[in-house]
Amino acid sequence: MTDNVSRGTELPRPVQTRILTVANQKGGVGKTTSTVNLAAALATGGLHVLVIDLDPQGNASTALDIPHHAGIDDIFRVIVDGEPMENVVQSVPHTPNLWCVPATINAAGAEVLLAPALAREFRLQRALNKYLLDHELKHGRRLDYVLIDCPPSLGLLTVNAFVAAREVLVPIQCEYYALEGVTQLRTTIGMIVDGLNPGLAISTVLMTMYDGRTKLAQDVVDAVRQAFGKVVLESLVPRSVRLSEAPGNHQTVLNYDPTSPGALAYINAAEELAYRDPLNPELTRPQRNQSAEVL
Repeated sequence: MTDNVSRGTELPRPVQTRILTVANQKGGVGKTTSTVNLAAALATGGLHVLVIDLDPQGNASTALDIPHHAGIDDIFRVIVDGEPMENVVQSVPHTPNLWCVPATINAAGAEVLLAPALAREFRLQRALNKYLLDHELKHGRRLDYVLIDCPPSLGLLTVNAFVAAREVLVPIQCEYYALEGVTQLRTTIGMIVDGLNPGLAISTVLMTMYDGRTKLAQDVVDAVRQAFGKVVLESLVPRSVRLSEAPGNHQTVLNYDPTSPGALAYINAAEELAYRDPLNPELTRPQRNQSAEVL
C-alpha cells in the first residue's frame, strides 16, 4: 500500500475547465468508485482536479480521506446557506493536485430546504463559477476538471449537478439490466437541456464490473456500445477486490494497490477521457498499450 500516488504520464490540459457530473439513477454501478479513481488518475497526470461530493452518504469523501463528520462545513453549507466554496474545499492528503468538497449527513436535508428556495436549480453552478476564479487566483492556474458525484436519485441535488456541468459521465455495470435507469436518466437530461442547461450532453460512458470470463459481460458491453456509440470508453473496469477494499482504507485504488487491474483500468480510462476533449477534437492519444488486463 502507498501513502501517495506517484506521478503518472503527463496528460493534456483541456481547452477550458471540464465539468462532469457522474450520474446513474441505478445504484451499485460504481459511480463513486469511478468518480474518485478517475479524479486521482487525472491528478497524477499533472492536472488540477476537484471532486464535489453531493451524496449525503459521503462515500467519495471517505475514499479521499476527507473529514465529513457532523460539524464539518460541507456542500450543504454551500448550496443552502451560500457559504463560499473556497471555505469548504479541502486538499486530498494522499494525492497532490486533487481537492474535494465534502458531503455530510446534513446534505440529506438539502432537498427539503431547496424546494422553496429562489433559483434553487442554480445554487451549485453559481458557487462553482465563483470558486473557479478563486482557485486560479490562489494556485496560479485554473482547475482542469471538476467531477461531481451525485446521489442515486434524480432530485434537486442531482438537478443542481446537471445545471452546473457541461458533460455527464455515466458508469454502467456489465450485468443484467445494465441499461435499467438510463432511460429515465436520458429523459431527465433532456428536460435539463430544454429548460435549464442547453449545453449539457452525455459525453462519456464507462463500463464497470467487467468479468472477461463470462459471455454476459461482453454481450452487455456490445449492447451499451450499440446504444451510446462513440461516447463509450474503450477502457473496461474489471470486478476487483482491491477496488472494494480501497475506500475502507480511506484511499483510492491508485493509492491502495497502484499495480492492480482496477488501478490500471482507471489510469487508462482517465487518459482516454483526457484525450477526448470536446473542444479539441484534433487531440490525438499517443499509440501505446491502451487497455489494462481485465479478469
